[in-house]
This record gives sequence, C-alpha cells and structure tokens, in this order.
Amino acid sequence: MTSSFDFAPLFPAGLPAPSARWTGLAKYSFVGGNNDSEQLPLEGLIEATNLALQREGRSLATYGLAHGPQGYLPLREFLVTKLKRDAGITCTVDDLMIVSGSLQALDLVNATLLTRGDTVIFEQDSYQGSLTRLARLGVNVVGVPLDEDGMRMDALAATLADLKSRGIRPKYIYTIPTVQNPTGSIMPESRRAELVRLATEYGVPIFEDDCYADLVWSGQRPRAIHAMSPNGGVIHIGSFSKSIAPALRVGFIVAPWEVMSRMLALKTDAGSGALEQMVLAAYCKPHFASHVPALTKALRTKLDTLMEALNEQFGTAAEFEEPKGGIFLWVKLPDQVDTLKLYQAALAAGVSINPGPEWSTDKSHSSSRLRLCFASPSHQQIREGVAVLAEVCRKEFGVPARSANVEKRA
Repeated sequence: MTSSFDFAPLFPAGLPAPSARWTGLAKYSFVGGNNDSEQLPLEGLIEATNLALQREGRSLATYGLAHGPQGYLPLREFLVTKLKRDAGITCTVDDLMIVSGSLQALDLVNATLLTRGDTVIFEQDSYQGSLTRLARLGVNVVGVPLDEDGMRMDALAATLADLKSRGIRPKYIYTIPTVQNPTGSIMPESRRAELVRLATEYGVPIFEDDCYADLVWSGQRPRAIHAMSPNGGVIHIGSFSKSIAPALRVGFIVAPWEVMSRMLALKTDAGSGALEQMVLAAYCKPHFASHVPALTKALRTKLDTLMEALNEQFGTAAEFEEPKGGIFLWVKLPDQVDTLKLYQAALAAGVSINPGPEWSTDKSHSSSRLRLCFASPSHQQIREGVAVLAEVCRKEFGVPARSANVEKRA
C-alpha cells in the first residue's frame, strides 16, 4: 500500500531507524533465540489447551481472568514451586508478575528505575535486547569483563569504586549468571556471593536475568542470586521462551512489593495473553520436570554437531569455549574478520549470524566474534550452513582453509 501523505515531518526525534520489510528466514539461520521445533511438546500443549478451555475458558471474558493484574494464579503457583525447587528462591504468588516475555520485563524494570543520563553496570558481552533498549533510553552502560565463570568480581569492584569516586551510583548491576548470553558460562555460587556482597556494600540492586537457566546440560544449576540476597536487593526475571516456546511470549518477574507495585502501575496493557498462561499452567504442572531434560539432551547433540562442523571447516581459526547449557555458541574468528561485514556477506550466501559487536559494550573487543544459535537448524543444516560460512570467510577475509593435519579439538 502506498501513501501520498508525508508522515516524515511528524516523527519525533530519537525514533529507532525504520525496520526493513520481512523477507523470511535465511536458508541457514543461526540467529535469534529460536528453539528446536522437534522438541516443542506439541501433543502435550494441545491436550493442555483443550483442558484449560474446557475447565475455565469462559473466564476469558474477563480481563485478568479475575485473578488480578499480576497474572493467572495457577501459573504463579507453579512458578513459586518451581523457583523454590530449581533456584532456591523463596517467594509467594504476590511476589510474582506474569509478563509478555522477558522483553516486557526488561521494559518494566527500566521504566521503573531509569531516566536519561543514568548509569548501569553490565557484563561486557551481553544480551543485545537489553543493550539496544538502554541506548534508546539515553542510559550510560559500563561494561565489566567476563571470564569462563562470568562477570569478574575484581573488575566489578574496581568499576564500583571508580564510579563512586566520581559521585555516580549505578541504578543496577545487570547479569545473566546462569547460562550467560552470549558466552554460555555459569557463575559459580562463590562468585554470586561476592556479587551480592559488593552490591550490598555499594547500595546497588542486582538485576538477575535467568531466562536460559533451565537449559543447563548437567541439570544442576547454582542457587539464583535472588535466593542469596539477605536484603531483598535483587530483581529476578525468567521466561518460558527457552524451555517451552518463544512465540508464547510468557515471562515473569520476581521483585519486592516496593518495586512490583510501581511496575504494575506501568503495565498498562490490560494483562498479558491469558490463554497462553492457562495452557502453560495446565501443561507445566505435570510435564515440565520431564520435558526439560529431554529438550536439553537434544540441544546438547546439536551443540556437538556445531562444534564438530566448526572444527572441520575452520580448524584453529574458530575459537570457542564450550557453553554449559543453552542455545548459543560464542565464536572468535581471526582478527581480520569484521563480523558486521561478514553478516552481510554471509546473508547474501544464505546464512544468517549474529555479529559480535551487537552483543557487547565494547565494540572493538567483539569485532571478530559472532553468536550462533544452534537450537533451530537441523543437524544437516548446521553442517551445511557452517560449510557455507567458512567459504564466505575464505573468500571475503582470507581465512585459511583448514589444513588436513590440524588436529580436531575436543
């Protein structure tokens, strides 16, 4: 549809750049937080949908299903039990709010705590969706380096001391401690305790994003930071997007009432999708505990295929640490590879990747890195896609072909 009316003069300053028209997924798609369609528990969800609609479908005539603005009560009750069992979090249904995916959780926390010119502390490599939101809000992001165990506490201590010396009190410390995005690391409990100690010492709350925490290969995760904080200075968010299905758009927030009451006042959408909440409650109570290990087992085999394909196609030119769970691999290519340029060249060849600079507070540090989502493509697509990507890297950036005598890395 074309329009002769000129809207351009009416757009306010500061709008994001316009989106391009959707042209579909690439043939080999390694982007986004998509999951394995074969592992989606379709039969169970169909059964749960029928059950939920038959049992209380008529309540859809009421905003909030008469359960209030914090979300469907049986789903909140399931989460209270799950969070206690898996993450050590002790909370009640009143401490929980169901939201439209963890992205709405990010927006509500930011709207409650931040104003233009504020400062927040982030992991140096972090979730693109969090970083782009803060750029739009005009918030200063200070990155803290990571190692194989997550955010480095010596660097965090130095950052907090430096900011305090300049009279700056950060609004929060944002961390993805359990299956970090994009690196896939898991912060040990001892380091979590040190993070809580530093945050308490400097009077800064912790914003704990636990969206990937169900997808740990070992099935054992450390206690949530929220569970370790004695003074309630942690806001915890999670999601069903990675454990069940991203398109359901169901996430949750655990927060003190002082903060929750403010977020409720800002959640002006008349409630997140109710049918999704009803279906999840009906499905998760009997099936969640058995579904997740089957999902992580399948994801782990796809990671193995991806690592094998990278070793075969790139040899030592592709460096990576094996993630401890999740759906992403964070890969370092030779320094001459600019992954923002690689993104365009690879897309033209039918392969989509996430370039590293979009996932980092330090663009130069991550210029030759990329994030690959291995959950969605099939094993064959992973192998074929990596072969195409390697060919593009050779042609565009002179990355050498893997020589026959290079040993495979474990």
